[in-house]
Amino acid sequence: MYNQQANGHMAMFLPRRKSTVLALGLCIAFSLWYFDYLQPAIEPRLPSYDTQSQTLPGPGVAAPKTTAQAPGETELSPPPQSAEDKPSQPAAKSAEHYPVKTFIPIPTGSLPSIPRIQYAFGIETQNEKAEREKRLTAVKESFVHSWNSYKKYAWKEDELEPVRGGHATTFGGWGATLVDALDTVWLMGLKDEFEHAIKAVEEIDFSTARIEQLNVFETTIRYLGGFLGAYDISGGKYPILLKKAKEVGDLLYGAFDTPNRLPVTRWEWQEAQKGAKQEAQEGALVAEVGSLTLEFTRLAQLTEDPKFFDAIQRISDVLEREQNQTTLPGLWPVIMDAKLAKFTDVGFTLGGMADSTYEYLPKQHMLLGGLTQQYKRMYETTLGPAQKHILFRPMTPDNADILFPGSVRVNENAGSIVPDYKAQHLGCYTGGMIGVGAKIFNRPDDLKTARRLVDGCIWAYNHTQNGIMPEISAMVPCKDEECKWDEGRWLKFAAIRHNKVESATEGMSDEAKGRWVAEHQRLPPGFAAISDRRYILRPEAIESVFIFYRMTGEKKYQDAAWRMYQAIENCTRTDIANAAIDDVTAEKPTKDERMESFWLAETLKYFYAIFADSEVLSLDDYVLNTEAHPFKRPKATT
Repeated sequence: MYNQQANGHMAMFLPRRKSTVLALGLCIAFSLWYFDYLQPAIEPRLPSYDTQSQTLPGPGVAAPKTTAQAPGETELSPPPQSAEDKPSQPAAKSAEHYPVKTFIPIPTGSLPSIPRIQYAFGIETQNEKAEREKRLTAVKESFVHSWNSYKKYAWKEDELEPVRGGHATTFGGWGATLVDALDTVWLMGLKDEFEHAIKAVEEIDFSTARIEQLNVFETTIRYLGGFLGAYDISGGKYPILLKKAKEVGDLLYGAFDTPNRLPVTRWEWQEAQKGAKQEAQEGALVAEVGSLTLEFTRLAQLTEDPKFFDAIQRISDVLEREQNQTTLPGLWPVIMDAKLAKFTDVGFTLGGMADSTYEYLPKQHMLLGGLTQQYKRMYETTLGPAQKHILFRPMTPDNADILFPGSVRVNENAGSIVPDYKAQHLGCYTGGMIGVGAKIFNRPDDLKTARRLVDGCIWAYNHTQNGIMPEISAMVPCKDEECKWDEGRWLKFAAIRHNKVESATEGMSDEAKGRWVAEHQRLPPGFAAISDRRYILRPEAIESVFIFYRMTGEKKYQDAAWRMYQAIENCTRTDIANAAIDDVTAEKPTKDERMESFWLAETLKYFYAIFADSEVLSLDDYVLNTEAHPFKRPKATT
């Protein structure tokens, strides 16, 4: 999911949690910030071309060649402004400028058998059950604490402000938290609350919005995904949920009315509905383009409207066609030219701004019942270069055998790949993704990689002052297979990463300077730098811990989840709800006025599910989108 949060002098936008009102133009600036330790800075090459001449490829068919013009500069647009009181007025919907003549059909046929994901849990003891249910009750109380305050202070608004009890408009003013939390309300057995929320849902009018520019990705994963997940988890008993999902889908489908049918990710929806022609952006985040598959596919399955699957399948065909043509073949860069449908940028990561594009590959395979091998091919193609260039083992005081996903920059002039050993909280989803892929694609050797990634994020939680992993930190990579702890090497890395001139360290050796930096920057041993100290109620770590527990049945992952939950509650709880904090290393972190909707939609859902009965939110019954909304999996009949 993406998230917009204030950090220093700019609003940061990170995909997957997934809360964004930042303008698209800033994603290039953010990319420069993200690779701030890699020189020279990334310079995306974004050529323009005559989109009128492009024809649409069918599935598996390469697009015809186009004649590229001279590279042009990408125009940077200002961030969308929220209107506090008055929503934008609806416009009469115009006919499409670039209609699809023949829709790509959704795959059909006899469903093949997909290997089981979940562990075959046995009968627990009375003591085990009592402990589990005690923890389950605590998580549910946390949810109710925040949910009740949302109802009291911010009902039908996008977000609750958890310190003073106000509300904020961040995603159209349609009630993002209301819709995002629906399936969690049902999952926790709060039926009266669910019925109350359904009545509020009926009043949402998607023909107006409080913002002029919609983030198509965020609207898709939170609203469309929220309605579909609530519809599926409640057994299809509430037709209004599918009706509202169709309304959102029909609205967002307008963003695909471009010459090459790739979506406008930051969409001036009113102008489009008035008849303005539009093109996909030259500088788009790959996660925003590549992470719409699950939601549009599930909508197509439930409504039997082929246009929704066609819309995302064209994106998938472009991704597959270009996958081995990028500057790091097998992976897609953070920024793509959606107007040209090319991937010429040089920055790569599995973390923020790219994450859910990769996450959705095995999940789309499951949602389609294994009827196409396309998503398996793309997933397996990513693993080789990801394991070789992105994943790294950090040097730690306890010599832990763990991994983190970092990032790299391709230096084409030098013919080299420059790594950056940063650990993102956003990247913690990778352990769960690779674990699921190992199961459904019969890749047992990948389970060790998945375990090391999950254990890496648990390690990061365990080794900070407050027991919470920071947003972004830099680690020290192992220099050999043995990877023994070397305090002097850690301190030298800390000194190098700290690029501010300090009068107190003049004349010091690198090791002495590193010791000073570690003390004054409150760096736990093993952390070379912490460039973003916040915790914004993110779910990615508990997401993978939950998945790996359900895959292995190992109770140590439940225990790790409980430690994580207690640490988060201790640092983020307010009298009203739970709040993002500014510094996980501070003795008393400052609470920010943000409680993104994913706190109720994802984080607490995963904490609840790991302590619930193993058949609650079974990974063999549901595919979870990047906002943890459960979509019913098709099953082969025997």
